[in-house]
Amino acid sequence: MSYLTGHWSFDPFLIVVAVVVIWHEIGLARLARRSRPERTRERRRRSFLFYAGLAVLLLTVTSPIDYWADDYFFVHMLQHLLLMFAAPTLVVAGAPWQPLLDGLPGRAGRAVTRGTLRGRWSRPLRAAGAFLLRPWVSVALFNAVMILWHVPAPFDLGAQNLAVHIWLMHGSFFAAGVLFWLQFIPSPPFRRRMPDVSQALALIGTNLTMWVLAMSMSLFTQASWYSVYDHVPGVTLPPFADQQIGAAILWVCGDLWAIPALIMVTRRIIDTDGGVGAAIDKILNRGPASYSWAGGAGWSRPRRGRPAVPPPAPEPPAKA
Repeated sequence: MSYLTGHWSFDPFLIVVAVVVIWHEIGLARLARRSRPERTRERRRRSFLFYAGLAVLLLTVTSPIDYWADDYFFVHMLQHLLLMFAAPTLVVAGAPWQPLLDGLPGRAGRAVTRGTLRGRWSRPLRAAGAFLLRPWVSVALFNAVMILWHVPAPFDLGAQNLAVHIWLMHGSFFAAGVLFWLQFIPSPPFRRRMPDVSQALALIGTNLTMWVLAMSMSLFTQASWYSVYDHVPGVTLPPFADQQIGAAILWVCGDLWAIPALIMVTRRIIDTDGGVGAAIDKILNRGPASYSWAGGAGWSRPRRGRPAVPPPAPEPPAKA
């Protein structure tokens, strides 16, 4: 029990979270004055998800998870999963974007929104944001960040350097998680641009990446990868056994988010096409409709001057 009740710490991030909650509440109150009651109730329901995401972020830096992550690799893996899966999904589902803008002092929220969307100064920012929010970019970035920080050299660097650990490793985990889950979870005013079939393929591919990474750390090696866990004073758990437990956590806990998301996407495809067989055919690209990876012709508009080619007319039935 002392593992759970001891080693709680105060982190300045607690002050940041308190300020963000107050800021968000101010934005909600301002939006409520000019919104319909049902919209206000919807924003309030979403706010609970956003606050839960902030609470998960606090757990990663103030709870014993952060303390024991320095001694045990498997605890460090729990921390990574909270930062890449639990916290981002809750924050994205909470859709805090508009309330935070409206919570700015005076008319600053509208001015910032207008300047960001139309101002010349924000063109590079808009271009970078549009690039990062492209479905295939978000999915690729999420997988690349997950792989990069579990390579031994970057992992050991993050474990030995506090700035790298907090700002680069943990910051990139959370940011990549938000960009990734924006492709799957409704989060107004952002709109999902990835077709359902592409979402299914992205989830399957990401889950496969996690499986390969987990197997590489447990089944395809016979030694501990990370030197920072080789000689930790007071730890009797062998480093390789610790690594195997961490790999199992990555495998199993990753499925806890990927598989439910895949089920929801598949249900949407079934609702649209009316059958499990049609959904599987579309995911495997065997159906009558043509689907491509997000960013391709499956959802993009036809280029100017190039009209869309109509599908070929069906052949007349053969005479008896």
